[in-house]
Amino acid sequence: MDELYKITGVVIGGASRGKSLGFPTANISLHKKIPEGIYASEITVNGQTHQAASFVGSAKTFKKSDYKLESYIFNFDQDIYGKSVTVRLYKKIRSNIVFDSVDELIAQMHKDVEEIKEFFTSKNDT
Repeated sequence: MDELYKITGVVIGGASRGKSLGFPTANISLHKKIPEGIYASEITVNGQTHQAASFVGSAKTFKKSDYKLESYIFNFDQDIYGKSVTVRLYKKIRSNIVFDSVDELIAQMHKDVEEIKEFFTSKNDT
């Protein structure tokens, strides 16, 4: 599978907003400009690769301007703060948009995760 972007960095603490929304994320500072949006991705941590939904950009719905990468790792529950990880972005599924409410954002995040899981399922079928 060809990647669009590959980012290696150390997982840093964030505002824990993803966790409060039901989507805990591994946050990485970005030092190169990548188009903002949601991507089907894989993250390698401790030598193991996991599928993920990754967000690149600033949290516009929450009026934030800091530009970062946040990865929601599927079926994963480990403390990886301070760990070096590699994230591979494969397919951009949508742009970064402002939502009118947190509930709308959460509903869209569920749709994004399902679309990304379907992307990986279709790639594994070929």
